[in-house]
Amino acid sequence: MKKFVYIVTDRNRTSLHVGMSSDLIKTLDFYKTMPSLFFDSGKQLTRLVYFEEFKTEAQALSRFKLISRFTRMQKERLVRSCNPDWIDLTIGLDFEHIIASKIINTQVKMPLGIMS
Repeated sequence: MKKFVYIVTDRNRTSLHVGMSSDLIKTLDFYKTMPSLFFDSGKQLTRLVYFEEFKTEAQALSRFKLISRFTRMQKERLVRSCNPDWIDLTIGLDFEHIIASKIINTQVKMPLGIMS
């Protein structure tokens, strides 16, 4: 079973939170539905800015422990190394679902015989 180590942040990049999960989409959905559980509303951790995938829990746990000890500057450097614009990577994880729903919505909204 895959394991993920990830970093999430708020819209202002005030907080950086390191986590570990076996279901990254479900975990991120939890952050978005219950954002004020851990932090006040101004620091809602809804943006996935970094993640790594591992084959074993032991590998993921080792990496999680290492990144958790990083200073803020080291975490920022890690994020920038693969995501320099701090883009929310959640969209990429659910890419197939988003594309499928756009295609279905486009087909429903378009009159017959018109294709773009």
